[in-house]
Amino acid sequence: MDAQVRDVLVAKEAEIVEQMTTLSRPMQEQGSISFGKRVGDGTAMAVDRLTAVTAHDNLQGLLDAVRHAQARLDQGRYGVCEVCGSSIPAGRLEARPWATTCVAHST
Repeated sequence: MDAQVRDVLVAKEAEIVEQMTTLSRPMQEQGSISFGKRVGDGTAMAVDRLTAVTAHDNLQGLLDAVRHAQARLDQGRYGVCEVCGSSIPAGRLEARPWATTCVAHST
């Protein structure tokens, strides 16, 4: 089972890294980005860039969680809630293999 979990976590890590790489690529023909009185190309590009930055930050948080779950797997503590020490239900781990807390202690 540990090998299957590790495969899932490694695949998720690779997927996130690829998504972050895509978001980090420079946008073509950015020109000057500014917020003006009218919604124009500059405003739209600025909004797109802010959206990409937010998505990148969210992916970084998910990547950190996946890597933390991998470390817990290496330590033999995978599937155990970090807060209360009880087992994390299999359904939760199936839905979120990087979960490190039970549902009661999830945020």
